[in-house]
Amino acid sequence: MRPALCEDALRLGRVVAGLMPQEPEVHGLVALMEIQASRLRARTTPEGDPILLLDQDRSRWDRLLIGRGLAALAEAERLGGAGGPYVLQAAIAACHARALTADATDWARITGLYAVLARVMPSPVVELNRAVAVSMASGPAEAMSLVDALAEDPSLARYHLLPAVRADLLRKLGRIDEARVEFERAAAMTGNARERRQLLERAAA
Repeated sequence: MRPALCEDALRLGRVVAGLMPQEPEVHGLVALMEIQASRLRARTTPEGDPILLLDQDRSRWDRLLIGRGLAALAEAERLGGAGGPYVLQAAIAACHARALTADATDWARITGLYAVLARVMPSPVVELNRAVAVSMASGPAEAMSLVDALAEDPSLARYHLLPAVRADLLRKLGRIDEARVEFERAAAMTGNARERRQLLERAAA
């Protein structure tokens, strides 16, 4: 985590929005950065270990930054940019920001937004994120087929979040031994020591 770098990026984004006020994607990018930055204080434990989005203490999210992000998103949509990749990503972030609890998250809308983003900006990482949203909206079985379809993509061969997501789906499906193996495989792939420890703890659990 580098909060000072995030703040500098936000400052530059706001400057660009001031220079290009009619460009919806600029407002979309600013909206995305504002909302993502709003979670900085909740993303790690005092020891620096990562906290998953659904486990974060939402009272620690910065409501001022969320308000700025939602306003920037509204401006981007007013300018007709609802289909732009940054605006779509900001709209997804906004779904999380608007939910006061994890259970209140509008996963059906998030799934739909990811489906549009996958057409606008095709990417195996987008498809993996879409699979996570599908699992939350429709269950792990439906999402598993999407994740398995990504297994042979060479660009994800060393991407630790692929086996991590697969492990979580396997756990939800009750396939515990397979889930443990996938968590361990994800841990072996990441270069982040804190993430590795978290994944190994999930494997042990």
